[in-house]
Amino acid sequence: MEETALKILLGSAFTVGLIHTLIGPDHYLPFILLAKARNWRLKKTLWITFGCGVGHVLSSVVIGLVGIAVGIAVGRLEGIESVRGELASWALIAFGLVYGIWGVRHSLRNKPYIQRHLDVNGATNDHLHAHTGEHSHIHEQQRGATFWSLFIIFVLGPCEPLIPLLMYPAAMHSWHGVAAVTLVFGAVTIGTMMAIVGLSSYGLLKLRTHFMERFAHALAGGVIAMSGIAIKVLGI
Repeated sequence: MEETALKILLGSAFTVGLIHTLIGPDHYLPFILLAKARNWRLKKTLWITFGCGVGHVLSSVVIGLVGIAVGIAVGRLEGIESVRGELASWALIAFGLVYGIWGVRHSLRNKPYIQRHLDVNGATNDHLHAHTGEHSHIHEQQRGATFWSLFIIFVLGPCEPLIPLLMYPAAMHSWHGVAAVTLVFGAVTIGTMMAIVGLSSYGLLKLRTHFMERFAHALAGGVIAMSGIAIKVLGI
C-alpha cells in the first residue's frame, strides 16, 4: 500500500472518528449524567468511559475483520452494523427508561421530612431528614450492573464509518494499514469520548445542584432515554 494513500486513509480515519463521536450524544451523555447522579469520582468515570469505548470500537473491528476474512461485501457489513445500531438505540432507550423509573421511585422514597427533637432544656428543635443511608447498600449492588449494562449497549453500538475505512487496506492486503486505521480511529473515538466526559463531569462537580440531587437519577434516566430516541429519529 502506497505511503500517500495510507496517509490519506489515516487522515480520513481521524476526521471521521472525531465527527462520528461528536455528533453522537450516546457516546458521552450516559457517562456524564450517571457520574453526576451516582457521585462517581472523575477517575472512575473516565475508566468506565474508556472500557465502554474500547468495547464499542473493538466490536466493529471484529465484525469487519470477520467479514473481510469470509469475503462479505461492504453493503452486507453495513447492513449488519445497521441492525446493531437499531438494537443499541433500543437498548439505550430501555436502559434510560428503567433507570428513570427507578430514579422516580428512589426520589419518592427519599422525600425529606421534618423530625422534631426535644433537647435537655425542654425546647423543641426541628430537623430536616432524608432516608439516604438505608439506600446505600442498593447503590453498592447496582454499581456493577450499571457498568455492564452500559458496556453491553456500547458493544452493540456500531462504528459504521469504520467498516469502509477498513475495507480499502484489506483489499490491498495491507494488514499494517488495517491496524493503523483501527488504531487511529479507535484512539480518536475513545479519546474524544473521554475528553468530553472528563471536561463535562469536572464542570458538573463544581456546580452546586443540591436542589436537584433528589431527582438526579430520574433526570439522568430520562435524558439517556431521550438521547436514544433522538438517535433513532435523527439516524445519528
